[in-house]
Amino acid sequence: MTDTERLTYRQAVGVLTERGRFGISMGLERVERLMAEVGHPEQELRGALVGGTNGKGSVVAMTRSVLVAAGHRVGTMPKPHLVSYRERVAIDGEPIGPQEFAAAIQRILPAIDNVATAVGPPTEFEALTAAAIGELARRRVDLAIVEVGMGGRLDATNVLDLGVAVITNVQHDHEAYLGNTLAAIAREKAAIIKGHNVAVSGASGRGLRPILDRCDDVGASLRRVGPHQPSRATLRHLDWDGIVLDVETPSRELAELRVGLLGAHQADNAAVVLALLDALSERHGITADESSVRRGLADVRWPGRLELLDGQRIGLGRVLLDGAHNPAGAEALTRALRDLGLQRPTIVFGAMRAKRVHAVLRALAPLEPRFIFTRVEDSGAHEPDQLARIWRRVSGMRGEVAPTPADAMRRADGDPVVVAGSLYLVGAVRGMITGMSEED
Repeated sequence: MTDTERLTYRQAVGVLTERGRFGISMGLERVERLMAEVGHPEQELRGALVGGTNGKGSVVAMTRSVLVAAGHRVGTMPKPHLVSYRERVAIDGEPIGPQEFAAAIQRILPAIDNVATAVGPPTEFEALTAAAIGELARRRVDLAIVEVGMGGRLDATNVLDLGVAVITNVQHDHEAYLGNTLAAIAREKAAIIKGHNVAVSGASGRGLRPILDRCDDVGASLRRVGPHQPSRATLRHLDWDGIVLDVETPSRELAELRVGLLGAHQADNAAVVLALLDALSERHGITADESSVRRGLADVRWPGRLELLDGQRIGLGRVLLDGAHNPAGAEALTRALRDLGLQRPTIVFGAMRAKRVHAVLRALAPLEPRFIFTRVEDSGAHEPDQLARIWRRVSGMRGEVAPTPADAMRRADGDPVVVAGSLYLVGAVRGMITGMSEED
């Protein structure tokens, strides 16, 4: 390709998927060099870097929705994408267009080549992160609210210092990369807190101490969230439309807030969001009045996370999509379904081999589900019969197997049918339901 030729969207996706062969390679050297090659766009952004084991995507979605309702221009970098790579760069919650995405990738191609020669090839996630940061800076967003990929210390997003750092909670996940104890995992996550940041965290117990230590070490202030903390939430009601809660922070008390996301656990996430809004006000002077908070939380949507869709297109009633892929996420899903009165659901389930599948299935067992195990389209995925054997060992019950997600959905029945275990599986099924597909 010559310098004057424009990359097509399909070619841009090819550039990224080709980098997938380099797998996961933790470290900041390559992405720091990418930033230097393209003029340090990361230095032009302010906002919040959001880490944590569970809930970080929900926190980003809620925060973005409130800030947009308040009239701010907000850039986000959701991950992973469910259907289209374009989802990975969004302005005010809307993915950028195919040609805009292709142009963002094209702008970093020379940098990718130079970095590959100097220190080794950037991974897919590193290239995506660099392109997204560059695009958000180019569009001069008021705020970037960015979700950490994995861990924190060595994650590509940690090239950002946005002034505010959030750690939603600390649970077991990605142990092969982050460590086997909550303290070790918390140390990895706490590294996103930079000097003189305002930090926000709902962590507790053994996951809290490393965060406190990090704040002391770098001179960051910490806003704690949770029961008996300065920022806290009280759940009042939940139904199939979302939850209603009261939230109190040092700056305000809001009663009867409706959040348009399912699950009691979203009350904790909403408390983190209100504390994050306080932190943005303190650090950046960005404000959102009560009307914006109420409107933003009521209108928030977060695809693939306890998302209820009409399955008519695929011959079903309602379908509940949830990317629960670790034990804490599975426990939250179980609680949500029980709270909503759903017992013995049909669950279409697929998972990656790196996940703690035994513990995830054990967390779902109290629902007494009918499992249909299928395969996620990824080389690192469990085979359906492997999952069925694990379920038999965990519960003593048999599960069905289906070779593909489409086959699994054809076998499924119930209202709603639940799809869980992997965001990759959720994305595949969501594409079937909505008719969306990756653009040419």
